[in-house]
Parts: sequence; structure tokens; C-alpha cells
Amino acid sequence: MGAGGQGRSTVRRKRLLLAGLLAVVGLILLLLGLTVANGAVAGVEVVLALLLLIGSYAIQYAARRDTVYRDERPR
Repeated sequence: MGAGGQGRSTVRRKRLLLAGLLAVVGLILLLLGLTVANGAVAGVEVVLALLLLIGSYAIQYAARRDTVYRDERPR
């Protein structure tokens, strides 16, 4: 694996770390929105949590897709 492969690996790790962080924050907000908060605040927290979880999934999908479909032919 050349220098380009190491760069891709680093980018993939960073994306997956960001996705994991978004997922944790999303789950915490979802838990708070469904248990502690009430009224409009709870609704906003739940919607924000769902958006963060969907964003996390999208980042993970992009990272996996880049890994699976990357071109490994020498240039």
C-alpha cells in the first residue's frame, strides 16, 4: 500500500470517528428527549437526535463505500 493508501486509511478512520461521535451524541439526545425533557424541547431534541443519527449513518456509508469501491490499480 502506497502513500495514497495510507492517506485514505487516515481519512476513513477520521470519518468513522466522527460518525461514532455523532451517533453517541444523537443517542444521548434521544434518551434525554424521550425521558427527561417535556414539551417543545423534547420534540426538538428528538428531531435533532434523529438528524444526528442519520448523519452518522451517512458518514459511515460513505467511508465504507470509499473502501469497497476504491481503485487499487497502480498509476
